[in-house]
Amino acid sequence: MTTDTITSDSVASVSLTDADRDPTGFANELGRSFEEYGFAILRDHGIPAALIYDAEAKAKAFFALPDAVKKHYALGQGGARGYTPFGIETAKGHKAFDLKEFWHVGRELPAGHQFREVMADNVWPDEVPGFRDTFLALYDAFDAAGLKVLAAIARYLGVDEDYFTDTVRDGNSVMRLLHYPPQAEPTGEHIRAGAHEDINTITLLLGAEEAGLQLQTRDGRWLDVSPKPGELVINIGDMLQRLTNGKLRSTSHRVINPAPDRASNARYSMPFFLHFRPDFVIEALSGTVPAGEQPKWPPISSHDYLLERLREIKLA
Repeated sequence: MTTDTITSDSVASVSLTDADRDPTGFANELGRSFEEYGFAILRDHGIPAALIYDAEAKAKAFFALPDAVKKHYALGQGGARGYTPFGIETAKGHKAFDLKEFWHVGRELPAGHQFREVMADNVWPDEVPGFRDTFLALYDAFDAAGLKVLAAIARYLGVDEDYFTDTVRDGNSVMRLLHYPPQAEPTGEHIRAGAHEDINTITLLLGAEEAGLQLQTRDGRWLDVSPKPGELVINIGDMLQRLTNGKLRSTSHRVINPAPDRASNARYSMPFFLHFRPDFVIEALSGTVPAGEQPKWPPISSHDYLLERLREIKLA
């Protein structure tokens, strides 16, 4: 398989300010990119640069802690909260684990909330001052940006622009702080992240400026995804692919190992996996199933589908 570089005439690179200036044009450009590539790049997304900078500094401070300290926060829970050590997550269908460690922040729910049974409380590292406040603020900023993207997707699909608002209200969205360590020696069959598709509705990713992220095209080519600093990479997850009966693509993607001259550099990134609420039933939207055909996938609740997929990647 060959590797090409993404150009402006392939994966869409759009400004969120255009969502207000030209909502139809914005939705069409974004939607066409999601149909063909499953990916788009978004600038002017509204997440403050100072908040991103602060979050990156605090993530690096946490991952620099001794392993024994970090593992104190490895609580299991299907990897949904706290720390997941190096060498655990394995892409579906792969035997070699990914070369990464990560931290998860989930939604904060009040006492007595109906979803507390399936959404665990967050844990916070005492060793990094301000960690909780910074990442709760970033979580909310990601959530707000995601809603704006979903409104454009709804417009592209021809449904009410507010359609997704209720489907993701109190959704089981997870923010992941990722650390791919430097590589001082050969890694064999292991790479930073094996080829996979995301489980969730849409993913919003910060920190992909360091080379390595690639998406796979329909004809099997691998394209480098190269946003500018501060831009968001957005991709469609399997849940939205199911909901749209495959109209919007959940594309296989990976993070390859660095070139020799970058092997001594760690890679950090922060994806936000935006999820439907746990009780939302994912079934093909009307208008996405051709006349005389059956949907490609049967209905399933968001929570049941999540558990099914977590087992496949060895996080549950």
